[in-house]
Amino acid sequence: MPITPFLRNEAFDPDLIDTMSAALTQACTTLGLVDRADPITEVVAHHIIKLAQRGIRTQTALYLATIEEFKANAQ
Repeated sequence: MPITPFLRNEAFDPDLIDTMSAALTQACTTLGLVDRADPITEVVAHHIIKLAQRGIRTQTALYLATIEEFKANAQ
């Protein structure tokens, strides 16, 4: 799932955008999100973007930090 529609004037390297998109796809699959228009999907995307802004650069790290955050908040 491309993260590009959620990048509001954010500048990232194309490779990092691909990595963030892969992490978004993986996280949405894990969370059972299939609709890009779902508001929760947007929340997940923005969380991944914030993590990337903080310096997290690998798909695995972006994915795991995102899933950890959403599982913690689900309780």
